[in-house]
Formats: sequence, structure tokens, C-alpha cells
Amino acid sequence: MGKNVKGFNAKLAFAIIAAALGSSFQHGYNTGVLNNPQTLIQSWMSSVITNRTEGEVPSQSHITMLWSIAVSIFCIGGMIGGVMTGYVADRYGRKGGLLINNILVVVAVILEGASKSAGSFEMIILGRFFIGINSGLNAGLAPMYLAEISPVNLRGAVGTVYQLVITISILIAQVLGLNSLLGTEDLWPTLLAITVLPSIFQMFTLPICPESPKYLLVGRGKEIEAQRALTWLRGPSVSVQDEMDEMRAEYEASKLVSKVTIRELLTNNSLRIPLIISVVIMLAQQFSGINAVMFFSTQIFMEAGLTAENASYATMGMGSINVLMTIVSLVLVEKAGRKTLLLIGFSGMGVVTLLLTFAMSFSKEAVWLSYLCIVLILAFVIMFATGPGSIPWFLVSELFNQSARPAATSLAVATNWAANFLVGLGFLPLQDVMQSYVFIIFTVIIVLTVAFIYKKVPETKNKTMEEISAMFRQQSYQ
Repeated sequence: MGKNVKGFNAKLAFAIIAAALGSSFQHGYNTGVLNNPQTLIQSWMSSVITNRTEGEVPSQSHITMLWSIAVSIFCIGGMIGGVMTGYVADRYGRKGGLLINNILVVVAVILEGASKSAGSFEMIILGRFFIGINSGLNAGLAPMYLAEISPVNLRGAVGTVYQLVITISILIAQVLGLNSLLGTEDLWPTLLAITVLPSIFQMFTLPICPESPKYLLVGRGKEIEAQRALTWLRGPSVSVQDEMDEMRAEYEASKLVSKVTIRELLTNNSLRIPLIISVVIMLAQQFSGINAVMFFSTQIFMEAGLTAENASYATMGMGSINVLMTIVSLVLVEKAGRKTLLLIGFSGMGVVTLLLTFAMSFSKEAVWLSYLCIVLILAFVIMFATGPGSIPWFLVSELFNQSARPAATSLAVATNWAANFLVGLGFLPLQDVMQSYVFIIFTVIIVLTVAFIYKKVPETKNKTMEEISAMFRQQSYQ
């Protein structure tokens, strides 16, 4: 990045890392961490139950059910955390909320880390629930903090950092979960407990950073503190007067309107349109099939003739591509803009899911088709990371002004987790019924999404919050 990017400096970078690493890591790591040690933890669950019932071995379906609960309760926690975002962000602030949220990580880690020695799989389920609430809150608070501390010309790039850390932490979870590292019978509790490290990092670094200047001024009316925070973030040599004036204008405007409630979001036209956009983009991100592809990649690679070990390495290759492409999108998002990247990403995913449907249904007949499947899955991930992966998280913060942002973020983030939960729940049963044609569902959803983005989503690149909310007040959007 270097010195030449306007507004970027070491202190801002420190604040971004402190906020994103401690929060987004929980979200990504715990999404991916149960993937590799699945069979180990399942057989441990089985032996725990056998010990309790004095020798009665539980059925496979019983264990599968317990496993699905352990995996999916994370998303239920996420929904709850998402709904709480608005309240926490207003009551404790963006930075304050992120810090308090670490209590949940500590609780979860104690539960999950001690589950094996305590002989209780319930502790894993409860731990996953708490880390879920933590991740849901993080998914709302961190992008909000990042959007509010970054200069307008870097808002998208800084917002992308949240998704970047998610992709990195999913990859870390995949690597550490290898049976040559922590994915062993004795070490899997450590694998689950490692998630406390970023939390400790955040507890030491984030207190040094200021609270969001926007929150201080517009939310709390503390002008001097807001100016001090802004000066810290922009550096002493930069004049923050223009930015302060802009925030003062927003503060004066927000005095005229009361705090926006969820009900108002749904009834007021100039708020309802951006809310619909936020929710649709969040739904599209989850229903585009990315989690299904991520989750079953190993299986698809094995069907393509890779050995089990190579398939898990291929999955890691996929994770690495996701990280690399997210870095590329971080640069592109301020050059090409949000709308363009969303359109390119989703359109590409639509083409890929269509091709994947055919390639998978005929892959038994021709060897080259099974290799095509691998290429298509990698192409799918590349397209996802171009825009659909990162943009939804910060788009919500961009589409709303200060008074509506917390409530809107609550709704959008809760929607994302609910959709994530439904995909996790519904994909396997659907796949049993439809086999490889299950991807057609994703194709249809993606085509509808592209049409919606083309028609409804405005370009928010380099626009101030005021300019963006003014757009929605115009007739053409009603």
C-alpha cells in the first residue's frame, strides 16, 4: 500500500488489525474447525454415550444428529448475536462492544477445551453456541467499526479486511486440523481452544485504539473526543476539519430524526429500499451455494479420483485461492466499484454452477469431466471472492446513515446467519433427492440476484454517507 494511498497510515493499519483479527477470526475459524476432526469427535461422542449407558452403543443416526447440532448451533448463536448488534453498538460503542464480546470466547473455549477430560459432549455444543453468539456480534460490530474509522476513499478496501481474515482463519483451521498437526485423538480439544489466541490479542491491542469517531460525535455528542479519535486515526499532519464538518452535519441531521427502530426500517420508504438491498445481498451470499461447495469440496475432489489425503490438500488449495482472491478484491473494490464486482462475481458463479451441474452428473462417464469439476470449483471460489464474499459485510454500513446503521446491521447480519443455517440444514437432504442437479437451485437464485443487483443496487464507491442516503430519497428508488 505504501505512503501514497491517501489517508492510510500505521495507526489506522493498527486499528484495522486490532479490530478485524480478533473478531473475524472467530467467525472463520469456527466455521471450518470441525471439518477435519469430524470422525474423531464423532467416535469420542459415541464412546461417551456408551460409557453412560453402560455398554449400549448409540446408533449412527443418533451420533449424526448430535454432530449436526454441534455444527449448526454455531449459526443459531450467530443469529442471536446478529440481532443483538444494534443494541450493543449503541449501548457500549463499536470498540466497547468488540471488547466485551471476548468474554464469550473465553467461556466457549473453557467449555470446548475441557469437554474431553470432563467426558461431556454437551460442553462442545454449549461452547459452539457461545462462540456463535460471539461471531454474530462480531459480524455486525467489526464491519461497522471498520467502515466508521476508514477514510471515504478506502472504506471498501478496509471493509474487505473482515472477509479476508475470515478466509485466512478458515484456512488456518483446515491446516491445524490435519492429522499430522492437531487433528488427533488427544489434541482435538486444543484445536478447538486455539480460538482464544486472537481474542487475547484483541484484548491487548484494541484498547490502545480510539472508539469510532462517528459513534462518539453522532451517537454520543462528544465533539472533542471525536476530534481526538479522528486525529489519532488520520495522523497529526492531516487536517481533519472537513471530515469533522461532515460528521457535524450528520449529527445535526440526526438530531431531527429519532433513533431508527426496526419497525421504522420496514415502513419508511427511503430506509426500506436500502434495507431490502442489504438483506437480499446477504441472502444471495449464503444461497449462492458457496458453503455447500466449501463443505463438500473434499467429497467432490475424492469423486474426481483424488486420494483422501490429496483431496484434503486440494481443499486447502481452494482455501488459499479464496485468501488470494480476497486480497485482489480488496484492491479492486476501490477501483472497479462495488456494483461491478458484485455483478461480475455473481454472474461468474451462475455460469459455473450451471456447468458444474452437467459436469457432475456425467463425471462417471468421462475422466476429464471429473477434472473439470475440480477446475469449476476453483473457478467458483475465485468468482465468490471477487465481490460476493466481502462486499455484503460492509455494504450495509455504507447504505445507511449513523442513526439507522445499527438497526439495519442487526437485521442484515441475522439474515445472513439464518440463511447460513438453512443451507447447512437443507443441502444434504436436497442433494440426496436431486444428486448433482442440486446446483440448479443455486443457478436460479444467482440469476435472480444478478438481475436485482443490476436494477436496484447503487454504486457507493467514494460517496459520503450523506450522498448515499440522498440517493435513496430520490423518486427513482421509491
